[in-house]
Amino acid sequence: MTDNSTSMISVKMHGKNVSVRLHRIFLNAGVDVIREIAEFIKNKRCRTPFIRDFIKQNSECLRRRQPAKLSINTKGKYYDLSGIYESINNKYFNGKVSAAITWGAKSPRCAVRKRTLGSYSSHTNTIRINPILDKKSVPRYFIEFIVYHEMLHADMGTETKNGRRSVHSKEFKMRERFFKDYERAVAWEKGEMRD
Repeated sequence: MTDNSTSMISVKMHGKNVSVRLHRIFLNAGVDVIREIAEFIKNKRCRTPFIRDFIKQNSECLRRRQPAKLSINTKGKYYDLSGIYESINNKYFNGKVSAAITWGAKSPRCAVRKRTLGSYSSHTNTIRINPILDKKSVPRYFIEFIVYHEMLHADMGTETKNGRRSVHSKEFKMRERFFKDYERAVAWEKGEMRD
């Protein structure tokens, strides 16, 4: 059970085992909601009207945490994100994206199976770029692409369709291709970032 109000239900498969994280408010859920959670664990694409209604009805129970004080660090060993951000903001967004940008914290874990190269938080209006990219071997156009991708999230927000959040909508994917080095960046990621 968690207090994470961003991800109310999280399901991860570990071989034959399943790990489920639920927000605490579900401790008070009725049978219909519990059954729907069980169905969601089996099939993430199933409809979840009971879960959605339950969350809406209990939204006042969600703890609103103050965002932690942000530490902004744009200067890396090889790349300064502020210059990249400013250039992309002017070229693709007419300077209208107002999000802060920073390198993320270095992870003590060396082997990460699924790497998140960048993220955007609408709560803090902050873009974080994984410091794994601050290397001489990573081409500038690739970092620019990751920054552009996260700036698109800041510009477009999240679309909701049929009650489901869509962060990479058709329009998002279409706009992502406007990046001048899109093909080259995607090809480099497939070749270099696999392991």
